[in-house]
Amino acid sequence: MSTYFLADVHLNQNQEATVDAFLAFLDRGMDDAHGLYILGDLFHLWLGDDDDTRFPHLFVLDALRRITARGISIGILHGNHDFLLGIKFEKRTGCRILPDPSIIELYGNKVLISHGDILCTDDRTYQEYRKQVRNPFKQRLFLALPLKYRAKKAASVQDVSKEAVQGKHMHIMDVNQDAVKEMMREHNAPYLIHGHTHRPGIHQIPLEEGDIATRIALGDWYQNSNQRVLAWDKDGFRWAGSDG
Repeated sequence: MSTYFLADVHLNQNQEATVDAFLAFLDRGMDDAHGLYILGDLFHLWLGDDDDTRFPHLFVLDALRRITARGISIGILHGNHDFLLGIKFEKRTGCRILPDPSIIELYGNKVLISHGDILCTDDRTYQEYRKQVRNPFKQRLFLALPLKYRAKKAASVQDVSKEAVQGKHMHIMDVNQDAVKEMMREHNAPYLIHGHTHRPGIHQIPLEEGDIATRIALGDWYQNSNQRVLAWDKDGFRWAGSDG
């Protein structure tokens, strides 16, 4: 039995191949699954739990429900594109929305999971934006707006975000190593799994007194096909590809 991890699928109507690959993974790649953790940005844009009928949202919700109905647990973190996933989404799919970061126990190992954006502390502009959009009061105001208006406003924000990203150096948008060490020390976790950066890899992190921690960054689903799903079983972890 394996536990699977993935992030940054960014499902949307313009990427049908990605949608097909994700649905195929759920249908055929989880036969030996004990559980699945989706570490943020499953959807490229989620405007609220009433945003559940447009393609591909409805197909994905049904597919997630089929998995949880089999008794396979799915934990999901908010990403910077789908932080408005809420209680109705949980009830509809059977998934559990987890706090970011969260600690899980895997085969005797203490593992810290996060979307990863909170660790990109060098990008101060983004961190201020994140603080604003995660404000519960502002979220309630936004969700009170008609869905069509929310869509227009979100599209405008994403356009501005794309322009801002083009002018930033890659190291600014990557995780800050001191922030990584601080989070892992705080939770006393020797392993960290995250997404967000779209820069997959397995990194060894030296800590005090000669201890070594492991940071695993997951790839996105537009590329990095061999490093976008991590499987972890009693023998350890491995890249599993998109088909399990």
